[in-house]
Amino acid sequence: MTAHEARAVELVRRYGRTGTAFQVLNPGLAYWFDAGQGMVAYMDTGGAWVAAGEPIAPLEAVEPVARRFVAAAHAAGRRASFFGTEESLARATGFRCLRLGEQPVWDPQQWEAHRRAHRSLREQLRRARAKGVTVRELTAADLQHDSTLHGQVDAVVRHWLATRPMPPMHFLVEVAPLRWLTHRRVYIAERAGVVIAVLSCAPVPARNGWLFEHVLRNPDAPNGTTDALIDAAMRARAREGVTWVTLGFAPLSGEVNRALRWARRLSQPLFNFSGLTAFKRKFRPQHWEPIYLTYPSESGPVVALLDGLRAFAGGALWRFGLRAVLRRPVRALVRGDAARGTAGPRA
Repeated sequence: MTAHEARAVELVRRYGRTGTAFQVLNPGLAYWFDAGQGMVAYMDTGGAWVAAGEPIAPLEAVEPVARRFVAAAHAAGRRASFFGTEESLARATGFRCLRLGEQPVWDPQQWEAHRRAHRSLREQLRRARAKGVTVRELTAADLQHDSTLHGQVDAVVRHWLATRPMPPMHFLVEVAPLRWLTHRRVYIAERAGVVIAVLSCAPVPARNGWLFEHVLRNPDAPNGTTDALIDAAMRARAREGVTWVTLGFAPLSGEVNRALRWARRLSQPLFNFSGLTAFKRKFRPQHWEPIYLTYPSESGPVVALLDGLRAFAGGALWRFGLRAVLRRPVRALVRGDAARGTAGPRA
């Protein structure tokens, strides 16, 4: 761990209060440290510094730290924006915001009653048990004692990424569930001794909360497998006294503007935004919180949105689009292999 990473981890442990807080430790991000008050993790796209969520700082310092970060970006000849913010910064004086979607939220202390009232969830859990699916937390000690577990988890990740319509993205969506395992909680679903699904959870310390950031499964995992993972993690958080859990950002969900609603329709071949929202909605969240793109008032929403997309794409958007087009035959081959039983662990 570098000195900057160690400093970033300590700030996240003290002040991380949003769903993106722990994700600022993703590889590829740079850190801008304010004088003793906090930091901003960001991606330099060449034309802009795109911040990963809000500044990691005491709540009362979030707005002034954000202003100083914008000034530092301008001094470096860059635009600045904050992708994935919540209300505190989005409503700050001198900033504008574009609603990008929303995140579902639960209180794990109410999960047991929630499960008793949720018939379809109970049925999915029954199906998983009937197919021999078991769930357990994966620890660093487990990885030391069983040398195959790391490879099995990596295989689930690789297979899941290979079946996605889009190439792997970066910035806030790096899929590396075993990174920072001493801070994360990771749950695995197994069948006949083989890992078939993984749930990675990241802490939101200043909110007494957790982000369930990645739910990955093999295509042939039995029905109810992901439900079993989420149920196990929710019950564990309830035992620990946690009061806030989110399944993370659902892009273009909820009350977004007309242009983004059109984008949701037109992008369907590459990413099923509606399907992602439906997956999170089926667990009946207690409420939804809006998520924003926040940018200085002198900037415009279109430029700020394009800067954010470049951060996720890891470079020029046209190159990312070309990789997506070239990826389609590979995905077809992977689906064919899975149908013949040769891609990844069998359920």
